[in-house]
Formats: sequence, structure tokens, C-alpha cells
Amino acid sequence: MQKIKIGIVGGTGYTGVELLRILAFHPYAEVAMITSRSEDGVAVADMYPNLRGHYTLKFSVPQADQLKTCDLVFFATPHGVAMSMAAELVAAGVKLIDLAADFRIEDLAVWSKWYGMEHTEGALFDRVAYGLPEYYRSQIKKAQIIANPGCYPTSTLLGLMPLLKAGVIDASKVIVDGKSGVSGAGRGAKVAMLGAEMSESFKAYGVEGHRHLPEMKEKLTQVSGQNVGLTFVPHLLPMIRGMENSIYATLTEDLSQAQLQNLFEEAYQDEPFVDVMPAGSLPETRMVKGSNMCRLAVYRPQGSSQVVVTSVIDNLVKGAAGQAVQNMNLLFGLEETCGLTQVALMP
Repeated sequence: MQKIKIGIVGGTGYTGVELLRILAFHPYAEVAMITSRSEDGVAVADMYPNLRGHYTLKFSVPQADQLKTCDLVFFATPHGVAMSMAAELVAAGVKLIDLAADFRIEDLAVWSKWYGMEHTEGALFDRVAYGLPEYYRSQIKKAQIIANPGCYPTSTLLGLMPLLKAGVIDASKVIVDGKSGVSGAGRGAKVAMLGAEMSESFKAYGVEGHRHLPEMKEKLTQVSGQNVGLTFVPHLLPMIRGMENSIYATLTEDLSQAQLQNLFEEAYQDEPFVDVMPAGSLPETRMVKGSNMCRLAVYRPQGSSQVVVTSVIDNLVKGAAGQAVQNMNLLFGLEETCGLTQVALMP
């Protein structure tokens, strides 16, 4: 197979450099251009020395005519950018993977409410697939635009969906207690992200509403066929990368711990990037650091009617760039694991 000619729009952030790191060892990927208005002319290896010897590219101002020569364009940009260029690129036959939120929510009124701008490309949604392969694989293979999921939705949907699909929990009362490292907030300068502000501290944020909440509710309803009453509270952890979501729900059937374990093992037995850990395990973020793996454990504490699922991912890999490459593999008929077999870093 010929190499896939790739353009990356907005490659200066954490998801952009993570995408470059993964693609550097992908046997069918050729990154032909990478753009940034603010860093035009700067060598990629000068900004990110970890990529020295792997890329000779320089950042350039994004130009549609040049991007049209690519087979695939990744958008690692703020919300609204992919939407502004999508129609022109799609018309030229280019496939798109958006790591922002422009195509994640199908209800455009809901999208506009949460993202504070009008959505101008509703006509493109018949070409869009939500990029969570474990539940949208067939749609992804046929799509031209992939809406790469958010990090919290990825971890949450993988942890919650087996219970909802089996119909064994009260879908009206689900609680997700999310925790993320600071890289999830992006690379931009923010006072709240300064070392002296967030080190040795731990806080909740977005309690009244987080942008990932409507994304999660829409997709959970789509796949399960039930309206899901979801309370989501994210927290900021004093670490760079990693995400843990603890999911709480009430059982409507008297399933034993062993039956719950079997439910999850059967749901993900053929999934290369979901690891259902043995009963009694406690997944840690370091178990997935640098990898495209989601590791899960399910509990029925003290034999109560409550079920608890704990789900860990690397927010920059399975929660962003790694999942984007997983989607690329599906789009181009490659092995889904191609370029994504990195083992997690420990310690």
C-alpha cells in the first residue's frame, strides 16, 4: 500500500505533538505538511526536540490549496477551525479527522449552546462518523469526516456502555466522577495551570456543566436506546497526563460480581485497545501512560445494588491522538492496531 499523505492543521499543541510522535513510527503515514499561523517558518524539531531526526518539516500558514493535495487532514485546532475548512476539503476528496468538537454533537442547537458559536456545516453530517471504534466501527470505515471523541467521553462511554446495552442499570441516575491531568487543558498559557497554582492541589471544575456532558449523553442514548440521566463532575489532578473516571450506577438486576465481570469481558473480548482487568484490580493511570489502551475494572461493592466501574486512559493518546490514528487505520483499510502497539510507560 502507498503511504497516506497527511496534513496536520494546528500542530503546536499537546495533541499535535502527540500525533507527530505516533505517526513517526507508522509504516503507512507520510506527514507532508503541518500548519500554525503563529509559528510560521519554525522547524518542528526546534519546537519539539523529542522529534529531532524524525521530521524536517517547518510549520506553515494553513492554505486550502496545499491541504487539498493530502489524502487525510487532521485538525488539532480550537473549536470552529475544522468547520470553517471542511466543506472545501471534502469537496476535493480529502478525508478529515477533527480532534476538536466541531462534528461530535449532531444536535446543532445543543452544540451552539455549549460552544458559543453558530454551527455552519450541518449539511456535512451525512458524511460524519463519531470516532469511537468500539461502538462506531462500521460507520467510521465509510465516513469522510471523523469526529474524534473527547477524552472524558472516551473513558466514560467505554466504561458505561456494556451496562447500558445489557439494560441492567437504572439509566436515569448515572454519576461519573472524572479526573484528568493538566495536559487536557491544552498548551496555552493560563494562570490556573501554573505549577504554583495546581501543584499539591486537587479541585473540581465545570460542576454546573462541562462541554463533554452533552456529547456523552447524546452518544450514550444513541448506542443504548435509552435516555440517560448523567451527572458529570470533572476534576483537575496535579499531573501532566492521564485520566481516571469512576462511574456509579444502580443495578436493576441482581447480577453477581462474577456476572458483571463476564459481561465486560464478553463486551470487549475482541477489542485490541480495551483491557478488562481481573476482578479486584485497581486500574492506575500509569498503566496506560503513552499507550492507546483503556483499562477497566468493574465492582459490586459489599454486594449492594450499586455498580462501580473505574476506567483509565492516557488523555493524549486514547483520549485524543492515538484514537485519531486508530480511526485513520479504519478509514484506509489498515490493521486497526497499526502504529499503535506502544507499551505503557512505567514508572
